This record gives sequence, structure tokens and C-alpha cells, in this order.
Amino acid sequence: MSQARDNAREGHHDAVGQPHDESEGPVAEAEAKAARMRSDEEPLGQPGRPLNRRSPFYIGMTATAGVAVTYALAQAVVATRDALVLIGVAFFLAVGLEPVTSWLVRHRFPRWAAVTTVLVTVVLVVAGFLTVVITPLVDQSTQFFSRSPDLLRSLEDKSSVLGQLNVRFHLQDRVEQFVQDRQEALFNGLLGAGRMVFSAVTSTLVVLTLMAYFLAELPRIRQVLYRLVPHSRRPRAILIGDEIFAKIGGYVIGNLLVSVVAGVTTFVWLLAWEVPYAVLLSIVVAVLDLIPAVGSTIAGVAVSLVALTVSPAAAIATAVFFVLYQAVENYLVVPRVMGRVVQIPDLVTVVAVLVGGSLLGVVGALVSIPLAAALLLIFRAVVAPRLDAM
Repeated sequence: MSQARDNAREGHHDAVGQPHDESEGPVAEAEAKAARMRSDEEPLGQPGRPLNRRSPFYIGMTATAGVAVTYALAQAVVATRDALVLIGVAFFLAVGLEPVTSWLVRHRFPRWAAVTTVLVTVVLVVAGFLTVVITPLVDQSTQFFSRSPDLLRSLEDKSSVLGQLNVRFHLQDRVEQFVQDRQEALFNGLLGAGRMVFSAVTSTLVVLTLMAYFLAELPRIRQVLYRLVPHSRRPRAILIGDEIFAKIGGYVIGNLLVSVVAGVTTFVWLLAWEVPYAVLLSIVVAVLDLIPAVGSTIAGVAVSLVALTVSPAAAIATAVFFVLYQAVENYLVVPRVMGRVVQIPDLVTVVAVLVGGSLLGVVGALVSIPLAAALLLIFRAVVAPRLDAM
């Protein structure tokens, strides 16, 4: 009796449910058995025998719980969509920077030093870019607003190109009518501009902070993800999962390089043709070029319209330049930079961008290509072989 009491006392945690006495009855017996199960190798005891999955009660409870959990998860995803998008973007960027971090680790950098080096480099590059760009950006924006009256007068001059377009399409009347009909909406938009800027800055800081945490903890995250896969399938999951991570990393770095090339090339072209706001337009082109398939086309149309203020010849030449550059980018630059990494057909690229953009806007368009590549890899490595074996 004394031995049972001692075992029960050893099976009862000192920090829970005190005072402990014999009135616990059957629970005390279970505590005594728990004390005997405990060992240094298994402090929480060995796992018990699994439940009978063929039991009608088990099947009914599992089905009911599955429906309830699925519904709850769907509601949670809808309610936390914005936060999940930020988390997804941060994880996406962390995976994109992982190849650089792993390269530093392979060259005898400690993990913390490699992560710190990558993050400091990113911050310095962004800060340097803003330092170089922000002054001409402000100057060119000021020039644009100061030239607005001249643009309005050119609309009224029937001998100018803009004046002829105004006569044909009544641009000035349409703009004035648009402003009159939407004065309240414009006023609310001005009030909401501050909130939008604050939200953008806050979201950027959140993404950068989460990206730093994800990048630092990526080896542990990888380990946890693979632990979720059954032991018999874990080796194959590691091969496929690491290949997906490598594709995402290669895509992020390659896409950034392609966008930088697009922005620099556009800047040189605009300077050669003396198109105003070269810095501002080059930044717009670089940002839009991050969106696969359609981003460079939208940027080309916008820049060509601005070049029209210089001369029709400049506008036509700029449009031709963007058509030729897009062909060179699609068939020479992108295949060399990202073709070997992503390896997906052009049709899949366009469909993925359209679907991703429809679901999550610009963010969806940006992440759609590597996600499509991952799904295509899973199909080729897992689904197709099983279908062929049937």
C-alpha cells in the first residue's frame, strides 16, 4: 500500500493539482502506473496502442471533426487573409535569400553571421538605392506638377499632338467631368492617402522583421516540415522539398536581377531620348517588371505615353524599344537567368500569373511562377509515375 502511494506521488506532477492525496481514487492508480512507465529515455512514457480506426464511433467522430475543423480553418483563413499574405511574402523572401545564406555557411560562416551579413547587405542596398533615387525622384515629381499647367494649355492648343487628341477624344472635358462627379471620392481618397502610406510602411516593416526570423530559423523550420511526413516517405519528401526550395530561391534572385537590368536599360534609353522623369519611370519599369509576363508590357505603355509629351517620334521609338526589349528579355535574359531554375512552359507561366493576380493581386502574380513550378515538379515526380503505373 505504501509502495502504491509512493508511485502515485511520483506520477503526480509537483506543479499541478496540489495538494495531492489518496482521495483521487482511480486517478491515483493511473498515476502509479504513469510513474512506472516513466524512464530517462521516455520521460513521457511510450506511445500507446492506436485506436481502432474501423470502429463506427471513431469513423463518425473523425468525419464530424474533419468537417468542423475544415470549416473553422476556412473561416480563420478568410479572417486573417491580410496577415497570412504578409507571412507568406516574408517566408517567400526568406526562402529566396536562403541560397546566398547557405553559400556563406558553406564558406565557413556561422549561421548567425551569414544571416546577419545577408540582412545587413539587403538593408544597405535598399538604403543606398533610396539615397540615390529619392532626391531626383522628388525633383522630377515637383517638375511634373509644375508642368501641369503647360500640359493643360497644350490640350487647348489644337496644333499640338495633345490638342489634336483632345479634340478627337474630348480628354479635357472627360477629366473635368470625372473630377466633378467624384469630388467626394477624391476628398476621401486624399484623407485615406495617409492611412495607405502608413499601412504600406507598417506592412514593409512587418515583412522585413518576419523575413529576418524566417531566415534565421529556416533550418529548424525545414526540420519541422519534414518531421510531419511519415518516416517511410521522408527521404523522398526531402529530395522534392529541397528542390522546391532551391527553385524558389533561384527565382527570387533571378527575378530581381532581371528587373534591375530592365530598370537600368530603360534609364539609359530615356536619357538618350531626353524623355522627362527618367529616374521615376525607370523605377516604375523595374517594379512592374517583377510581375511576370504582363508587367513589362504595362510599363512600356506607360513610358510610351510619357514620351509622347516629347514628340510622336520619341513615343513610337520608345514603344518599339519596349517591344524589342521584351522579346530579348523573354528569349535571352530570362532563359539564361531563370530558365534552368524554374523550368516551366510559357503557357503555364501565363496561366499562373493570371490566376495568382486574380486571387492576391500583385503579390499573387509575383509568387505564382515558383508555386506553379513546385506543383509541376510534384506532378512530374509523384503524380505522373503513379498514374503511369496504374
